[in-house]
Amino acid sequence: MTKLGRIAALAVLLLINLAPATAQELAKNILTGGPTGTYIKIGRDIAGVMEGCGQTLTVHESAGSLENFLGVRNRPATQFGIVQSDVLEYLQTYSADDPAIARAVAGVRIAFPLYNEEVHILAAREIEDVSDLAGRRVAIGVADSGTFLTASLILDLTGVEPGETLTIGPDESMAQLLDGGIDAFFYVAGAPTALFEETEIDPERFHLLPISDEVLQAVYTPTEIPADTYAFQDEPVDVVAVKAVLMTYEYDPARNAYHRASCEAVSDVSNLILTQFETLRTEGHPKWQKVDLNDLPPGWEIGTCVNAGLAADYVPNCPNLAPQMEENAANSAYRDRICAAIGC
Repeated sequence: MTKLGRIAALAVLLLINLAPATAQELAKNILTGGPTGTYIKIGRDIAGVMEGCGQTLTVHESAGSLENFLGVRNRPATQFGIVQSDVLEYLQTYSADDPAIARAVAGVRIAFPLYNEEVHILAAREIEDVSDLAGRRVAIGVADSGTFLTASLILDLTGVEPGETLTIGPDESMAQLLDGGIDAFFYVAGAPTALFEETEIDPERFHLLPISDEVLQAVYTPTEIPADTYAFQDEPVDVVAVKAVLMTYEYDPARNAYHRASCEAVSDVSNLILTQFETLRTEGHPKWQKVDLNDLPPGWEIGTCVNAGLAADYVPNCPNLAPQMEENAANSAYRDRICAAIGC
């Protein structure tokens, strides 16, 4: 079975093991990523604007994109998950041939496009580019993460066959690399990511691999990790990137009380991301400064409950704080640009 076939089988297995959402007292949740990644910081920023509104959005760690996508579809009271765009493309491609994946894709919608995530490959110094990973011990992320999918696609596209691939998370990958247990590991995360900021990495022993393969540059978005993004990296590194996307579910308010409350929660979060966007850019993770809310991935619909929250006359449920949440002129203009792009 090919790597992509194994990924498809994994997606189906996860769909089988995840129970469908059921009615319960509503909580509001977002699935993000590991504790040292960028997703969790973005999730906490969104939770922060919800807290300012007087509401609670609980941020959950996860293995990453595939778990997040399927969690939005199947986990109770999980209204949001952050997902890589190549995971979306992969699921969309396989949905035509696999009924289980098609069922998962059917109910999931775009909330907002976010930022580009750089593909980091931290490797021993003697490894100079992606082709040198052949025959090496390489960690490619846990099996239901976006890193796992991206690493698998990159190795397939380049025809590189490591001597051994390990499906372990970023923290364990870092520990094994520093101890000599592996030669390199993939990590897809928005730079700067805490894993590389908070770990002492010897630049004489390790470096970020450039990703300059023409096929990869054509399939992914070429970009650069600027010099001094990390303490061990004093020169710019050409890499590729995928886009992070905030996903939600297509709740139907006419269906039952759970759907009505969940739709209202999605509308509230969507409204607050828009109206507090400048606050997120100035006070949140640096990646908010790279977010273009008009840059929608093709082939995916905006959630109906998202559009409701973007309406000019929408008032979020902010107990005792409504006067503080009024939209300023800049955000009003930004709303007009978004609505021109998505038709809200």
